[in-house]
Amino acid sequence: MANDRNGASRTAPKLSPVSGRPPLRSFAMSLPMSLLRAREAVMRHFRANLRSFGLTEQQWRVLRALSSKDSVEVAELVELTFLLGPSLSRILKELESRKVIARTTPDSDQRRGIISLTAKGQQLLEEVGVYSEAVYAEIAERYGSKKLAALQATLKDLEDVLSKPIDAVVTGRQPSRRSRRNT
Repeated sequence: MANDRNGASRTAPKLSPVSGRPPLRSFAMSLPMSLLRAREAVMRHFRANLRSFGLTEQQWRVLRALSSKDSVEVAELVELTFLLGPSLSRILKELESRKVIARTTPDSDQRRGIISLTAKGQQLLEEVGVYSEAVYAEIAERYGSKKLAALQATLKDLEDVLSKPIDAVVTGRQPSRRSRRNT
């Protein structure tokens, strides 16, 4: 038995009988899964509204990102929305066909695509936004406005802390005991 910095005793972690390493935490306590479950709990309240306007979650994400800027380069939109390039291309094509976004190419660099909301897109954003804000109000009512603000601050803190690499991340697979003996 060892002591922590405060002098409290702690027991050594249990080791896996197979690998001799500490076992994985339970799936239910996995941080990525907890975040996905929370996201799903939130998004299920927005989806019906988005569908009634003929929008997917990803299309709405693009429109929301565009609402914060006059125009955005496609590469920046990938970063803002956390969508993969091929997915974003399909989404932009669909939104452009609905005439809710406009795509332009600067004369100075034909490779760059600039995306902006059209008047029709701005109108759609405002119409959907009314219902979106009603959902936010209901979430704040159920969960508590202060708790919701604290949660968003905590998530921002987590994002900031994790923006730097974690030393424990393994970039390659460790050689097995058998292959180490052969080298």
